[in-house]
Amino acid sequence: MMQTNHIRRRAASRKGFTLLEILLVVGLLALLAAFAIPALQRQGENAKIKLAQAAVGSGGVISKQIIAYQFDCGRYPETLKELFEKPNDDKVAKKWAGPYLESKDGIIDPWGEEFQYQHPGTHNTDKFDLWSFGPDGKDGGEDDICNWKKE
Repeated sequence: MMQTNHIRRRAASRKGFTLLEILLVVGLLALLAAFAIPALQRQGENAKIKLAQAAVGSGGVISKQIIAYQFDCGRYPETLKELFEKPNDDKVAKKWAGPYLESKDGIIDPWGEEFQYQHPGTHNTDKFDLWSFGPDGKDGGEDDICNWKKE
C-alpha cells in the first residue's frame, strides 16, 4: 500500500512531457504537413488557372471589354493598353468610352505576366486571340490558357 501511494504522488507531481512524447507529436505534425502542403499548393495553382480562364474566355472580363471597345470604337484595339488609355488615333479617341479596364493591372495574369493579345487572331481569324502563357511562363506550352479551342 505504501508503494502505491508513492507512485501516485510521483505521477501527480509530474508536470512536463517526456522527450519521447514531444518527438512523437513533432513527427506526427511533420507527417501531416508532408501531405497537406502539396495539396494546398495544387489548390493555389488551380485557382490561378481558373482566374486566367475567367479573364480570357468568351465571357471573360478582358474579352468582354475588348468587345465593348469594338462596339464603341468600330474596331478592335491594337493593343490591350487601349482598354485603359485613350488611343492616339483622333477618330477612335472621339468614340472611346473608356477606360474599359481600371489600369494596367487588369491585363496582368495571375503569374504576373501580361496577357497576350493579337488582332486579327491566328486562331480566331474573325475576332482576336487572347491568352496567358500559364504557369510555366512560356508561349506554346500545354499549360497556355487561351480563348480558342486547342486541338
